[in-house]
Amino acid sequence: MSSRRNFLLQTALGVAATTMAPFAATSAFAKDKATGNQVKGQLPVGMAGYTFAKFDLDQAIAIMNRVNIKYISVKDIHLPLNSTPEKIQEVLGKFAAAGIKVYAVGVIYMKTKKAVDEAFEYAKRVGVPLIVGVPNPELLDYTEEKIKSYNIRLAVHNHGPEDALYPGPKNAYDLIKNRDERLGLCLDIGHATRAGEEPSKAILAYKNRIFDLHIKDVSVAAKDGKAIEIGRGVIDFKKLVSALDKINYQGVCAIEFEKDMSDPLPGIAESAGYFKGVINTVNS
Repeated sequence: MSSRRNFLLQTALGVAATTMAPFAATSAFAKDKATGNQVKGQLPVGMAGYTFAKFDLDQAIAIMNRVNIKYISVKDIHLPLNSTPEKIQEVLGKFAAAGIKVYAVGVIYMKTKKAVDEAFEYAKRVGVPLIVGVPNPELLDYTEEKIKSYNIRLAVHNHGPEDALYPGPKNAYDLIKNRDERLGLCLDIGHATRAGEEPSKAILAYKNRIFDLHIKDVSVAAKDGKAIEIGRGVIDFKKLVSALDKINYQGVCAIEFEKDMSDPLPGIAESAGYFKGVINTVNS
């Protein structure tokens, strides 16, 4: 417990410095000029939009500003799939004004070909290169056709032991590993842990097929594991970050906080501070 307190103190000091120096924080996400890839060891921290399911768009942006997180995978809660161009412009404009980049849309569930069509048209209108989605397995051939047609990547999301389709990332990976390289995974590390897959091992196993991450912690590595603040549960985040560094992960680490969803700010702040502290510690 003493070591955890010391780590949290160091993390709090680091977050405070980041808050007071936003331009320095932004530079941490710089791209290598020669390759265009993220600088090794510098992981962008974002938010999964479902975190803000009980808040309107302005409230969600306000919370993100409070914790200085500048990337979001936007959910249809705040930008419906049938949004008009005017609505899309309004929502994207609010994020842009706050300095927040919408890097993906989702999670989007796709049980029919029509739903697949709608998802890709939606992503095209929003102007993002990535869909976080759950196409039914029998629709993967059709989904792959759309990926080739639109040149928009799709990351299949795993949803834990309760999910009949993709409980763990391996269930999705085995179905997509020989398909178009733009069809990959959104690795939800909490659900993976509950489904019996250790996240750092999954990262090393699936490597460049991991397009997105949903970052969270769980109380136990079992079906009945509950969402908890990052660093208080069973996931080894130092191993996770080290694995991401080894594969030179090119995506965003999107925190999805599913505890206290009516009052998530304290938990998001603690989780973001802890996770950023781990990143700084591993790469110092």
